Amino acid sequence: MEPLLRITTVPLKYELKIQKARLEYKRSTAELQMNRQKGEMSIENHPIKVSIDTYNARNSVCPTTMESVRQAASYGKAAAAEATANYAEEGALLLDPRISNPLDQIISQRAQMPSGDFGLQFLPNTGPDIEWSEPDLNIKYQMDKLSFELKVAKGDYEFIPGKVELSITQMPDVEIEYIGKPIYVPPSAANFFNHTPLDVLA
Repeated sequence: MEPLLRITTVPLKYELKIQKARLEYKRSTAELQMNRQKGEMSIENHPIKVSIDTYNARNSVCPTTMESVRQAASYGKAAAAEATANYAEEGALLLDPRISNPLDQIISQRAQMPSGDFGLQFLPNTGPDIEWSEPDLNIKYQMDKLSFELKVAKGDYEFIPGKVELSITQMPDVEIEYIGKPIYVPPSAANFFNHTPLDVLA
């Protein structure tokens, strides 16, 4: 007896994609910064300074009003002291009983010619006061300055984990096909039927 059914099994189909884990390194760029500070030169010069004071020299020739008043006061003070001394000397002569005629002696002293040393004087009798300061020269020079700043490149590491992708392309199935001939009752009736086959797929 021939089999009446044909059973076909359809297997499961799938695709498996595997991505391995990896470690990536990203390199950054190094940087160099340079700054320049310009130098400078400064020159400081102090020339000689001369100070001439002619105050005393001018006063010896033509004194100022204040100096004239001061000199007149000094001369007046000296004249008053000299007159006081003369009057005291003359008073002493008048009171001395040993002198018979003191007035004649006093008059003869006042009328006598002055005596003493007379000198020749040149004007101005003093020179100017001269002062000076020494010259000074200062030179300051500063060279250019360069500063460097180097930024070293630091790489970054990145870990990328692995992954697994599973995709099903065909689902499992079972196909049952009837491959036998029709069964007639009675079997002899099969000779009287002529028909097209039926689709018996289940």
